[in-house]
This record gives sequence, C-alpha cells and structure tokens, in this order.
Amino acid sequence: MCSFDKDKGPRRLMKKGLSLILVGHINFILGAIVHGSVLRHISKPDQRTTTEYTAANIISASSGLLSIASGIIAIVVSRNLHVLKLQIGLIITSLLNSLLSASCCVGLVLAISITVAHNGQGLMLGCNNTLVPINARSPITGECPFDTTRIYDTTMSIWIPCAVLAAVEAGLSVWCFIVGLALRGLAPCGKSYIKEQLEEEAERSPQSQHLIGQRFNPEV
Repeated sequence: MCSFDKDKGPRRLMKKGLSLILVGHINFILGAIVHGSVLRHISKPDQRTTTEYTAANIISASSGLLSIASGIIAIVVSRNLHVLKLQIGLIITSLLNSLLSASCCVGLVLAISITVAHNGQGLMLGCNNTLVPINARSPITGECPFDTTRIYDTTMSIWIPCAVLAAVEAGLSVWCFIVGLALRGLAPCGKSYIKEQLEEEAERSPQSQHLIGQRFNPEV
C-alpha cells in the first residue's frame, strides 16, 4: 500500500473511492431496510429496547454515510494530489471511517450472535404476550404490530451482508488512510518519496510555464 506512485496511483485511488461510495450506499440502504422493517418496533423505551440492535443499526447507517463522504474525497484527491487541505481531509475522513466501520462490523457480529443464541427473542419484544415467551423461530401466538413472517430469516439475511460490507469499508478506508500518509510523507510510508516527487513537479511547473511564455514573447 505504500507503493503509491504518480502514474498508476491516482487511478487506483479513484477506484477505491468509487468502491467506497458504492459499498457505503448499499450498506446505508440495507441498514435503513432492517430498521424500517424490524428495529423501529423494538426501539421505544417502553418496550424494553435492546440497545445492541439499535446501536448497531445507527452505527451501520453512519458508517455508510461516512464511507460515501470518504469516497468522494478520495476521488477529488486523485485528481488533485498536490492540494494540502485535500490530503489532510483524506487522512482524517479515512481514519474516522475505518474506526467507525470496524465498530459497525463488531456491533453487527455481536447483534447476530445474540440473536442466534436467543432464537431471535429480542426481535419480538414489540409483541403483546405475557403468557408464553415468544421467539422468532416458533409459531407466533401474540399480537404484534408488525409482520412476523420470516422476520428472523429476513433480519439475518440483511445483517450478515451489512457486517461483510462494513469490513470491506474498513479495509478500503485503511488503504486510503495509508495513501494519505504517503502523500504527506509520514510514517510508515515516509520512504515512498511521493511527497518529494509531487513537490518537485509543483516547483517545475511554474518555471516551465514561464520559460514557454518567454519563448513566445521575447519582449518580456
């Protein structure tokens, strides 16, 4: 990842930015679907909310949005490698997104583990039943404000891809973060010399333009 060069590096960075935007959109949409169909019914305080579900969902949506922002910045940086503010922006956003995406992945894995261990009982807290404990893998006997058909399978089929996509977001963000460090000449990529090459190119560019202007305008 520290082998970032001026020729192929910008194109690779642009591809990573586009991938972040795509993955972020998909993760955000999946998080919105599972929240709208399941989690909003168990997220009210008077229904003994299961915080691991709502927290994981909020982090998932936030991670998707931040991944989109990080992808946009990566694309802009790939076209403007010399701009200091963009380099710093890439470092900050990619670092924050890598941490948030990793937290999202861990939270979703925890939510999946708890749901599997308790047969999805936490998903049914919105149902009104005081006689028989309801779980998502048994016939529903209580009154529920939402459609209980295959709710367990639906939630699992969304959470597992979300966890995988969050891991992908974290990996892409770490790559962009290391590229940002290389552009600034910071460790562990301080020996890639891309910063010095960009500075030399920026210094040569005005001089070349000045020499060309003198050639076509001898009176200057």
